[in-house]
Parts: sequence; structure tokens; C-alpha cells
Amino acid sequence: MKTRITELFGIRYPIIQGGMHHVGYAELASAVSNAGGLGIITALTQPTPEDLAKEIARCHEMTDQPFGVNLTFLPSFKAPPYPEYIDAIIQGGVKAVETAGRSPEQYMPQLKAAGIRVIHKCTSVRHALKAERIGCDAASVDGFECGGHPGEDDIPNFILLPRAAEELTIPFVASGGMADGRSLVAAMALGAEGMNMGTRFLATKDAPIHDNVKQAILEADELQTRLIMRNLRNTERVMNNAAVEEIIRIEKEKGEAETIDDIRHLVTGAKGRLVLQEGKMDEAAWSCGMVAGLIHDIPTCDELIRRIVDDANAIVRERLTGFLGG
Repeated sequence: MKTRITELFGIRYPIIQGGMHHVGYAELASAVSNAGGLGIITALTQPTPEDLAKEIARCHEMTDQPFGVNLTFLPSFKAPPYPEYIDAIIQGGVKAVETAGRSPEQYMPQLKAAGIRVIHKCTSVRHALKAERIGCDAASVDGFECGGHPGEDDIPNFILLPRAAEELTIPFVASGGMADGRSLVAAMALGAEGMNMGTRFLATKDAPIHDNVKQAILEADELQTRLIMRNLRNTERVMNNAAVEEIIRIEKEKGEAETIDDIRHLVTGAKGRLVLQEGKMDEAAWSCGMVAGLIHDIPTCDELIRRIVDDANAIVRERLTGFLGG
């Protein structure tokens, strides 16, 4: 299964595990890479660049396949030491970086000088075109269905992906709503050259998170996510729980006067870690995509990726060929 994405990152299958805070550790990244996809370590989950260097080294011990690092550029009064994190990535011999959040433009010279392939997460065609202009090698195009931050345009992938295909010359993967072989075939039919999955990889045996989180995804349907922080124009799709219900109550009460301080106690990374690592399911909002409705088991990453590839091949060979009269 060759596409420009597999060629770009040196992987067997065009399947990428997106960066996820307090999830993207060496255990998950190595499992995805060993299965033929591109596993991703989340840089800012590591408290310091030195910690990231250790996590990269640990991942190298667990796989001899390519893996990447996610680096999210956040608005902050005190920005993380991004150049030092990038140095850790370079010194660790990592050749793929997934950037997200704000534009990585000011850090592109440092990344490109080291021969690193950059794939930037985008929630609109205009952002993807900007990524192309500043030298990103690929884009991850996130539809409104995605968990986490879907942007403010509310465009689903059935529109966003073909629009990206009309405008971009660099390859891109589909993100948001991706779960199985059907997703991969549909994404490629719409112009993508692979897919990025977050929520689906949460519900795997290899994901280093609490079983309560995996069970919550398994038991959920497509109606269980909510959108928060719309007033702040920092929309996030999350799994519904008591914390989210409280956030929604506060947001209705505050309206346009809402500030991040009104809900900070329910959305901090430290509180999110209580959910993901300790299984305290009502402590905080946590990112989850609508794709939870398509998740019905908790396989290993190897089992999941093999099934996706087998099912995608079967769909093309048995259903689409017959449909086209081949």
C-alpha cells in the first residue's frame, strides 16, 4: 500500500497515530510503528527537553521502525523552550515531526536543516495552504468530526478533504472520524493519501491510559461528545461527563463574557491527566472524537492496523471493483 505519505515517512501503511497529551508515550508510538504505521510521541507531555530525549531513546529501544514527535505550538505567556525540544528531536535521530496549534513557520529552518519531514495539522484549506507555503512536507487535514480542536469553521471531512485535494500540491492525510478500513478507502477516494487516528488508538491494548477511559469509548456512541470553549473561539470536542456538563453550564451563564479563568479548573492538563492516567472520569474534560460510535473493541495496534489494511483491500477488490463493473 504505497502513497506519497508512505514514501515520505518510510512506513508500510499510510496510517498515522496523532499526538495526544498524556497518551503519546513510547509504548503507543512504538506499537503503531512496529505495526507498519507512524507512531508519534507527544513532546509537551514530557516536562523538559531532557525528558523528551529520554522518551525518544526509550522508543528507539522498543522499535527499529520510523516514528515521529508531535510538537504543538501553544499561545502562552511563557512559551515552552521550543528550540530545545527541537534539539532533543534532532539529537534523537527522529526524522518526522507532526506540528499543531499555531504556525511552525519560525521553527521550520531548524527542522528542515536537520532533514526532518514536517506534517502540520490543519482544520481548514487556508491553513493547509499556509503550511505548504512555509515548507511543510505534508498536512493532516482535520474535519469537524475530530476529537480535540476542530477549528472554528465547522466543515466536515466530506467537504474539507476534496477541497484540500483541489488546492494542495503536498500530500495530506485525513483526520477526524477515521477508525477502520472503510475510513481509509473513503479518505483516499476523497483525495487524501492516508489517515491520522487519535481516538481509535486510545481504545487499544497498547495505549498507556487507564482502562476506564478505554471502556468509556467502547460504551459510547456517536452522540456522546460535546463542544466546549466555543465562546473563547478555542473549540474543543470532548467526551461528555460531569466536568463537561459543568463547563457547559458556566458557558451558558457567562456567554460572551466568559474567560478561560472561568473554566480553567476543569480543562487543565493536570486535571486531564487524572482522567487519562488514574481513570477518574469526571475530573476534567478530555478530548474524544465522534468516531467513538464506530469503536467496538480494544485490539492491539498490530491487530487494528492489520484489520484496517485487510478490510480496505477487501472493499476495493470486492465491493468497488464490482460496482464499477470490473
